[in-house]
Formats: sequence, C-alpha cells, structure tokens
Amino acid sequence: MNKLELVKNDPWLEPYEQTINGRNRLIKDTENKLTLGKQSLSAFASGHLYFGLHSEDNEWVFREWAPNATSICLIGSFNNWKETEGFAFIALSDGVWELKLQHDKIKHQDLFKLRIKWKGGKGDRIPAWINRVVQDDKTMLFNAQVWIPETPYKWLNPEYKVSKNAPLIYEAHVGMATEEMKVGSYREFTQNVIPRIVKDGYNTIQLMAIQEHPYYGSFGYHVSNFFAASSRFGTPEDLKELIDTAHGHGIAVIMDIVHSHAVKNELEGLNNFDGTEYQYFHSGNRRNHPAWDSLCFNYSKPEVQHFLLSNCKFWLDEYHFDGFRFDGITSMLYLDHGLSRDFVNYQMYYDLNEDEDAIVYLALANKLIHELRPDAITVAEEMSGMPGTATPIVKGGLGFDYRLALGTPDYWIKIIKDVPDERWNITELFYELIKKRHDEKTIGYAESHDQALVGDKTIVFRLMDKEIYFHMDKGNKNLVVDRAMALHKMIRLITIATSGNGYLNFMGNEFGHPEWIDFPRAGNNWSYKYARRQWNLVDNPDLKYQFLNEFDQDMIKFISGDKILNDANVAMVHENNSAQVIAFQRSGFLFVFNFNPYSSFQDYSVQTEAGKYKICLNTDSLNFGGNGLVDESMTYFTEHHANKINHHSYMNIYIPSRSALVFRKLVSRSIYDLANND
Repeated sequence: MNKLELVKNDPWLEPYEQTINGRNRLIKDTENKLTLGKQSLSAFASGHLYFGLHSEDNEWVFREWAPNATSICLIGSFNNWKETEGFAFIALSDGVWELKLQHDKIKHQDLFKLRIKWKGGKGDRIPAWINRVVQDDKTMLFNAQVWIPETPYKWLNPEYKVSKNAPLIYEAHVGMATEEMKVGSYREFTQNVIPRIVKDGYNTIQLMAIQEHPYYGSFGYHVSNFFAASSRFGTPEDLKELIDTAHGHGIAVIMDIVHSHAVKNELEGLNNFDGTEYQYFHSGNRRNHPAWDSLCFNYSKPEVQHFLLSNCKFWLDEYHFDGFRFDGITSMLYLDHGLSRDFVNYQMYYDLNEDEDAIVYLALANKLIHELRPDAITVAEEMSGMPGTATPIVKGGLGFDYRLALGTPDYWIKIIKDVPDERWNITELFYELIKKRHDEKTIGYAESHDQALVGDKTIVFRLMDKEIYFHMDKGNKNLVVDRAMALHKMIRLITIATSGNGYLNFMGNEFGHPEWIDFPRAGNNWSYKYARRQWNLVDNPDLKYQFLNEFDQDMIKFISGDKILNDANVAMVHENNSAQVIAFQRSGFLFVFNFNPYSSFQDYSVQTEAGKYKICLNTDSLNFGGNGLVDESMTYFTEHHANKINHHSYMNIYIPSRSALVFRKLVSRSIYDLANND
C-alpha cells in the first residue's frame, strides 16, 4: 500500500499509519454504503428536496421522518390548532410519513406544527426539515411557518466564485451589528455594515448565529432548527439579499455552521422528536454534552448523516453561502469531547478515544461541499491539533481547507494578563505565532468574539481598562492609552504577518471596540447595552478609534494587495531579546518590530537581502495616532558586511519604541553591488 501523503509529510505519524489508513478506508466504505455506489454524494445529500413542505404538481406535499410515531397530524392557524380531517399524515416505509394537501388548504405565512403521537405519549413538534420558524411576540413560543412566496428571490450575482486570494475574514453577528439597543436585521447589516467591510478591505464575511436558535444569548450555538435561517433578523429573502450584495462587492460569505451538538429543547428542537431520545442523538451516557448542556448527534446512523449532509447542501444551494466555519470540531473528534486531555503527544490523537463516526461525517461533509462548490471555503474550529484536519481526504486528512489557529488569541491574552510587556520574550512570541503544521493551511487571528464574551475583555479594553472612557479624545494625551494603541496595532500586524494562510477579525475589534459582549439575559435585566456595536465611536473624527481603524484598513489593504499570505514562508532574519527587537521576511517584505517600551534605536542594523527599500507601513505614523518619528519618504540601502565565514547584507534603520515598520524591496542590488560592478 502506498504511503499517504499525510504520513510522508510528518514522520512522527508513522506509528499510527495503520490507524490513518483504516480511517481512510472507513470514509470510502461509508460513502459507498450511503450512495450504494450508484449515485454521487450530492445526489444522496438531497433530503431537503424530499422532506419538509414543498409545492409539487399543484398540491402541497409534506414529508417527515419519525420512525417511532404512531400518527402525525398537521395543526396550525388554518385549522385552529386542532386535529382535523384531511390533515393526517399517512405512513410510508422506513419511518417516513407523508401528507398531501390541496393548495387552498394552507397559504404563505400560515403557522403550524406537527402533532406527533407514539405509544404512551404525544407532543407538538416543529418539523425537523422546515426552512422557516418564527417566534410569537406575545407567547414567546416558536412555530413553523409556511414560506413559499409567489415571487422567488432573483439573484443578481448567481455565478459568483470565491477569489483564490487568501481569506481575510470579517466575523460578524447580524443581531449585534446595530448600534441601537435591539436585535439588528439582515437588511440593516446589508445597508450599514457591508459598506464598512468593503471600505476596510476584507474579502470574506463569516456570519454567526444564522441557524435558528430559541435562546438569543446562546450566540447561535444551541441550534434548534437546522434548515431555518433565524427569523429574528428578517426574512429568507433579506438574508439572500445580504449575501447577494456581498457577492456584488467581490466578498465571499461563509456561515458558522453548528453540527457538533443541538439544543435540548423539545418544543423547538429535535429532542424526543418522535418520543425517542435516540432518533437523532445518542442514548445513554453519550447523549448529553458534559460542558455545553446540549445533545450529541449519533453520527453512525445513516439518517443522521443524511440530515446533516443535506443541511450542508441546503445552505449552499438555497442561500448561495460560499462555505462554512464548522463549530466545535474538537468536541466531535473525541469520545470525551477533548475535555480530559491536553494533547501533548501524538498518541493522544490515536488512542481509541476518537469518535470515528464523527470523523467520517466531517470528511464526507467536506467532500460533499467541494463536490458542489470546488471554490468553497471550509474552516475547522479545532483546538487539539489533530493532524490532517486541514489536509485533503485523498492525502489522509479530513478535507478542511483551513484550520483556525486557536492558540494565538489565547497566547495574547495570557501574556497581556500575566507578563509586563517589558518582559515579553520576543523569540518565544515569534515561534508561538508561527507554530503551525506546515502541511495544513491556517487562519490566524489576534482575537475573535470569544475573547470579548462576558467575563473577558477585548485586547484594547484589557490594555486600557477604565482609561478608555476618559482619554480617547484625539487631543488628550495619556500614557496608558498611548501604550495600548501602540500595542494594539503591533499585535494585529505581527499576527496577520505570521498568520499562515488567512486572517480573521471580529467586527468592531478593528477599531478597538471597548468593553465586552453580553447578550440580554436575566442576569443583566435583559439589556442590549453590550450586545451591539458602537459605530459612532469610529465615525467620530475627534476620537482615537478612527486611528486604529485607519491602521487596520491600511494593513488589510497592504496584506491583500500584495498577496502576502499567499506565500506561507516566514523567515526570521533578526532577533534581539534584550532589546526586544525582531525582524522577519515574508513574500519579499521585511517586517521589523520593536516591542521595547522604553528604548528607540538609531542606526539599528538588521540583516536582510541586498537591495533598496522603502517603508510601506509604519504603526507609529501620525495617520494612525502615533508619534510620527520616522521619515517615511526615506530610501534605505543595504550595506555588505563580510568576514571569513559569512557574507551578509544589512540595513541601518531608526526604529522607535513600541512600533513596527514594514519595508518593501525596490531593487535587488545594493550600493555595494553597484560600486563593485564597474
């Protein structure tokens, strides 16, 4: 048997080659069982076209899978929520139930549920495959809603394809994207936020909390209705317009998809749907997630695989999403959900603690997504470091395009909290940032929504604390704020410059949004004060937030325009821990960082390639709220130093305290080369 490329690239995996090969065979065998070897995976994953409510041949057809049910009846606003003649489903085979109705029996926007009976009990349920769920403002109860408008949404950009450039992701939550103390809408996001993203230069939007969830404060991670776009933000057409508008600006839109667990709710979700606890989920001690108060899917069941794979296809086809960020992958990969270990050696990835069924599902999901959309983006939120997560299936991996560098933001918070910046170990910092599997693509980030959730703080708020309330006027000098702004810019620049193959920012963090994120709940008297974005702060020309935003715009423009992240090679050229200065090269650019809080350095010598250089980005620029101590119009020439052992070129620069400079190489020949060319 030929050695898989995953193992070729990492000799430390050789002791586990048999396990990896076995997993690869299991993926193929499972696909063959699901497709019977006669159809494509895409054809198999079309359950949403069969189940749920559809208009077919001038009649309504409704199908649902409920193998333990003894009867199912459609109840709703059209029959006073009572079991009435003509609304009873008939049983087909394999637990499938079907109802056919004349078109005049129900209409667009009618509300309904299924009354399901089983031996010893009954319950009103929202259909598992339904694509629209709404909440009653008075009773607060959720109901399914007939949603088949007479005029379907007409796409303006139906042929949009994702750019091959590295993804620069703007992570966003539609509900909290408004400044008002309320739930924001899809339309408001389209009108007010997408123009900001366009101006900021990001090429990908990652939308959170799209799948319907009964509790707003769950941030969208306790999903109840997997095929329904959350109605609290607007209509399906509003969401389609949002995505279509982004596509018109050349921006991809990926969705934060939750297939790692489901909400426990019975009235709104899948729990005890047909009177059994094991229809979609595990039974017994594997049923409940020990950390999330939710239910764990049984990925071994073909019906569950069918449901979840069809869910992936649905969002791609119906809403034209361009891919997914899969949430909670670590929880799926391991039987203990990754909670009982710290993954300090390779054996922990292959010690029979893996959930092979979940691993197979993830691989098939990736294969399906890329079969449907070869340009699609899939990102794994995976913290254990499982080798091969972002490696193609044919090479022995799970098929994700990217994995998130989850350790980076945790590292930043740790050193900001625990280590004074005058004691930051620059060598440690650099290697922590570049510590990635080189055979897998990685999305780097300094902070996401996680670092700002209630009980924690954004980077800028942790650096400034209460001073942010009193000293953000441009004319107000404050040492704490000056330090925070300098480090905020440096942290973001060194993170994106070393971030692997993509970058992520959570909305508002680009301009140093203050405070934390806290959704309305009993503990805060159901307040929206911290579940919104205060855009007025960055829009106010008198406040320093504008400096941070302008730096972020220039940083993203530079990284994107010069395709820096398309070249994954980051090479250290200089490190000086005592001075806290570090320099590295990437994609032909020289990055120099001086983290020293006290000392600026004149005529500081940095080794680099011979040539002529100009500054293309300066964190200390006056435009970004810095001190403007460096003459950005200067041209820098390298000098040649030689000894008996080495021949190197060096460039002498002035690097102010707490600042970073990026140099663009203009020509390949230095003054020394020119002088010795005669």
